[in-house]
Amino acid sequence: MEEIQSRRLPEDVAIFLTESLGKLPKNVQWALFILSCFGASSESAFVENHGLDRSIVENLEIAVAEGFVDKIDDRYRFAHDRVQEAAYNTVPAHERCRIHFNYGLELSSLLIGEEEASASLLFTAVNQLNLGGPPAVHDKGQGITASRLNMRAGKKAMEMSDYETAYSYFDNGISFLSENHWQEHYKLSLELFSLGAKCAFTNSDHTSLKLLSGQVIANARSFEDKLAV
Repeated sequence: MEEIQSRRLPEDVAIFLTESLGKLPKNVQWALFILSCFGASSESAFVENHGLDRSIVENLEIAVAEGFVDKIDDRYRFAHDRVQEAAYNTVPAHERCRIHFNYGLELSSLLIGEEEASASLLFTAVNQLNLGGPPAVHDKGQGITASRLNMRAGKKAMEMSDYETAYSYFDNGISFLSENHWQEHYKLSLELFSLGAKCAFTNSDHTSLKLLSGQVIANARSFEDKLAV
């Protein structure tokens, strides 16, 4: 059974489905787009509980019946990566950034006061924020929220000894900081740059290590803070 389920869809069928996607009802196309925002597949429980659109499950079931999506072991999975790509491209790039960021904010609201929230939910929320990126930020408050969540995700990745992923989160967190962040958000800036430098050192990324540690040394308010790198 696993062998049958893991077989890739024939290329001609994938092309047919891709070309047929535009003929689906708009609500089904939207559900497929939402699914595509979270990767090639998602657990049905996640879609049902955090799908951000109560009609998404019903519309995904229509997509399953039409062959665009498989539902295997309680996961919705695109029948082919070309179908996922086509579904993702039904929405313009600038709109996708806004939607990713808004999904990230909504999912991150589930993390408030939950320091022991699952790593999976934390990473999913922060990944959505990062796919949106700084251009999707409407005000400084959102940017700081994104920076803090990236720092939290980075620390969690460090706990899991995944220093490359951790560095990526710290780097993204830095990208969301405002222009005068060392003055306005000193502690947050110090942590992001210092932890990013530690990950860069572990990853033997000497260029990033030099840049990040240089920023800490240049902006640290005390000798003890400079020792962080």
